[in-house]
Amino acid sequence: MSWMQAETPECARRDDAVELVIAARQRDLGGFCVRRVLPSPQRRMVGPFIFFDEMGPADFAAGTGLDVRPHPHIGLSTVTWLFEGEILHRDSLGVVQPVQPGAMNLMTAGRGIVHSERSPDAARAAGSRLHGIQTWMALPDGLQECEPAFQHVAAAELPDFAADGITGTVLMGAAYGRHSPVETPIATLYVAARMAAGARAELPPADEVAVFVVDGEARIGGCTLAAGSMGVLRTGAHATIEAVAATRLMIIGGASPGQREVWWNFVASDAARIERARADWTADRFPRVPGEHERIPLPGA
Repeated sequence: MSWMQAETPECARRDDAVELVIAARQRDLGGFCVRRVLPSPQRRMVGPFIFFDEMGPADFAAGTGLDVRPHPHIGLSTVTWLFEGEILHRDSLGVVQPVQPGAMNLMTAGRGIVHSERSPDAARAAGSRLHGIQTWMALPDGLQECEPAFQHVAAAELPDFAADGITGTVLMGAAYGRHSPVETPIATLYVAARMAAGARAELPPADEVAVFVVDGEARIGGCTLAAGSMGVLRTGAHATIEAVAATRLMIIGGASPGQREVWWNFVASDAARIERARADWTADRFPRVPGEHERIPLPGA
């Protein structure tokens, strides 16, 4: 498939449940490729989700691995969900947490946090495969300057569901009669799901809803969603999704926190706050990550 931003298909221009279809764009993060969906030129956010990357699938040869050096965040929560592989998370709170498939890891930056993401030693030595979804959620007014925090919820604590035509796990919020124990700063919907070929299912309601197809192919009304594309529903739409082939998908949404500015790893409702974060990172005023001695420089510095 093409990695260029797709034009809005005809199906999304008619009176259909789908308002917009966004095709992922490939980004090379220093030898590690991601498929970036949000923000896009057509749509910056869906509910609180202001960033959406599919990481990999990527194969690392023995002796190599993921090395995302320490970098800062403000005004957001990062959410990491893995299908395969493992990432070792370290942050300026002193948290050292292996991120593994099926577990939820939510890091709230608030007024400022720094973290690194690397392949663990064992995976690096043996070689590994990495595949997952990384998202950011913009913090609502009143919490943008909250204390930084990290929340880990094991896979066994997340509720699985089996509804008509669809199975999966509720990662955040409530859907298909199940409720996630993950605490979120704003009303959020986040579901990992699978559908067999030919299956049909109702999409869960939320203020704003979108569906990303990881693999397979699905249809919502007259819109067909290929792997690597996201269908954004019209506000208030009630929609049924049909799997054209065996499909794995992510459902996101929730309440919007309002307009936000985004620059690099910084999210804020005030552009001046982002300028202050830029100055703080340049002047090394962010907290350090224990055990780390590198840092990603400010873009353009």
